[in-house]
Amino acid sequence: MRRVLQGRRIVDAEVVPDEIVLKGVPAAAVRDAILGAKVVDVGRRGKYWWIELDRKPWLFGHLGMAGWIRDVTPGTTGGVQTRLREHGKMPWDDEHGRPRFLKLMLEAEGGGRIAFTDGRRLGRLWLADGPETGLKGLSPDVFDDPWTVSELRSKLAGRKAPIKALLLDQSLFAGVGNWIADEVLFQARIRPSRLAGNLKKPELERMLDSLHKILQHAIEVDADSSRYPDDWLFNARWGGAKGTGEIMGHAIRREPIGGRTTAWVPDLQK
Repeated sequence: MRRVLQGRRIVDAEVVPDEIVLKGVPAAAVRDAILGAKVVDVGRRGKYWWIELDRKPWLFGHLGMAGWIRDVTPGTTGGVQTRLREHGKMPWDDEHGRPRFLKLMLEAEGGGRIAFTDGRRLGRLWLADGPETGLKGLSPDVFDDPWTVSELRSKLAGRKAPIKALLLDQSLFAGVGNWIADEVLFQARIRPSRLAGNLKKPELERMLDSLHKILQHAIEVDADSSRYPDDWLFNARWGGAKGTGEIMGHAIRREPIGGRTTAWVPDLQK
């Protein structure tokens, strides 16, 4: 979005009516708010993103579980070379030549186009005057603006919740989802049920270091899980036919912690 939109005026905007995705706001109202505005900047925290315009309100969005944002400028390949899981074997475009599952299409000066698609309708679009009102209660992004060890120790001091539960708390770790939380704790060798307030400084250092390395690699390989290292828990954490009972000769335990299914290795995580 920064590459295609930033510094340019939005000359066309298609907002597909959807009571769920737009949270009851008329599509025409969203279109009127952004059409003709100049994009000053684009921001992101976790799966939340926003387009800062040269007037208020700004456009905000959330990717949900299956939302995608792609460069669909004519003559490009769509920004993503691999198949989108939600598309299955279907073509990128529908029978009308538009991106399948389209919710939003923006065209900038010069012809650049951005499409937001969501086949499961779990994403959201809304208007707000800025991040302070549009993203209430959300922490800084864990990749772009990570905690220092001292900041995190202060945030977790006295907390009696399991560290796994707090890793999923977007007011503390915006951008961490379930598999990432499990991977971080596995690589940091921390038991997911440990009380967050009891973690020592070296453990927090390992946790933050693991978090950065995991996100860095996932971004570098475009989240293509076939390119994740063989020793990642990701490759074995899933239950059923997709999972295995052990990793590196150690048994994997799967149990609910913090309201989510958690995979961890008792022999290695203390």
